[in-house]
Amino acid sequence: MYDPSEKQKQLSRREIIRRALVLTGVGTLISSSTLLTACASNMQREQAVNLTTFTKAQIHWLDEVAETILPETDTPGAKAAQVGGFIAIMVTDTYSPDEQKLFHAGMRTLETECERALGVDFMSATQSQRLTLLERLDLEQKKHADNKTPDAPEHYFSTIKQLTVVGYFTSEIGYKQALRYVESPGRFDPCVEYKNGERAWARHA
Repeated sequence: MYDPSEKQKQLSRREIIRRALVLTGVGTLISSSTLLTACASNMQREQAVNLTTFTKAQIHWLDEVAETILPETDTPGAKAAQVGGFIAIMVTDTYSPDEQKLFHAGMRTLETECERALGVDFMSATQSQRLTLLERLDLEQKKHADNKTPDAPEHYFSTIKQLTVVGYFTSEIGYKQALRYVESPGRFDPCVEYKNGERAWARHA
């Protein structure tokens, strides 16, 4: 019987996940070169990362950046969903070596911007300072996206922000607490009453 190689199995899993996220609309948030293989559970995300690519300190740093983007409110934030570990897995497993270098360079640039603007490193900054910095970087990445050529790389903060959103809303916390979730299969309701301000429904691929 034909037994596909491990590489072929990996590619198959990547394609399945990519198609599932495209169906939910999440796939539009990331570059076409990023295949979504990072499906580790919340408890596995940090442990699964190859620490020769990301250190524990870098993963915790990514958690704090992600938490500033998607903070805890009436639902847990990005740090509780271990988005830092998710980002590290995504970059390690799905980015080319050149893309990984760009991502790490972006992390260093964000840190440099923080020290230049605030006089402290990101981990030492207050929540208010972090938010002010990231709001400015968000405006910069939007301007960059409006003016960049098709072959130009994404702004480094755009990549971090996109991975944060994907990581959070594919986590159990994001899917079941930030969104409204009903296990499938279930009863089909073609029209469900929606009140302004209610959480969106989590989709099934």
